[in-house]
Amino acid sequence: MLIDEIKKDNVQAMKDHDSVARAIFGVVMNKVLLNSIELKKDGKEQADSDVVQIIQKTIKELKEERENYIKVKNETEAENIAKQIEIISKYLPKMMTEDEIKSVINSLEDKSIPSVMKHFKANYAGKVDMSLVSKIARG
Repeated sequence: MLIDEIKKDNVQAMKDHDSVARAIFGVVMNKVLLNSIELKKDGKEQADSDVVQIIQKTIKELKEERENYIKVKNETEAENIAKQIEIISKYLPKMMTEDEIKSVINSLEDKSIPSVMKHFKANYAGKVDMSLVSKIARG
């Protein structure tokens, strides 16, 4: 599972005394643990797709945080956050290209926006930028 790979890399970061990597691994592992507890309450198991969603959300938060550091001219923290984004981005699956998205949309019988969005959410969660799907479906 993806979380096991993250934990293994966290141990390596500890051995390497890499505080930047350790910080982001700690954040991601805590969020995954909290999500796992919530899912278990509902009788569900955590899947890699859940971990991917957590990583995507974390990257979005980090980008916003980085922008704020840039605004206050704290270059050191902005660089650290950029490194953290790079570190956890490698755990994301390869995202679909515009051409791949168009191909899937063209293969669908019902090309209405709600139908297309529902299809991508159900079948390609974590592998596609939903805003890009929406833009292509409208275009």
